[in-house]
Amino acid sequence: MTRRKTVLALLGVGLLAPGMALAFQAFNRFEVYPVSKGVIEVVNRNGSAPKDFWCGAGDYAIRVLRTSATQRIYLVRPVGPAVTVKGRKGVHYALQPPPGVNTTPGYSVSVKVVGDNMTASMAQNYCYDRLEEDFWLRP
Repeated sequence: MTRRKTVLALLGVGLLAPGMALAFQAFNRFEVYPVSKGVIEVVNRNGSAPKDFWCGAGDYAIRVLRTSATQRIYLVRPVGPAVTVKGRKGVHYALQPPPGVNTTPGYSVSVKVVGDNMTASMAQNYCYDRLEEDFWLRP
């Protein structure tokens, strides 16, 4: 009987936290969740910078979605309260440009302007910016 209770408890935990099962951990350990069709959310960690969010989006696009390196990633919702993890901040990205906004590539890295975009490979390359600092901290 205890085995049955254990299995039911594990199933209950799985149903209460469905987002945890769907999380992808990017190279920089940021969590990436699918939010809706074609939209993902990159959720922050302590000490996050705009490059960290873009890293998560680029890493997810290349390693999970298997997009080409030249595929553009578009910011569709600026940094704000995460919809997938309470108490944290998130940024939404998509592979399609949001309608009605300027998508001319800029020269700064931001998570505040809808329509900002870059190629998947450029975004993923931000994963390696902190490689030396994080090397000793990686599990």
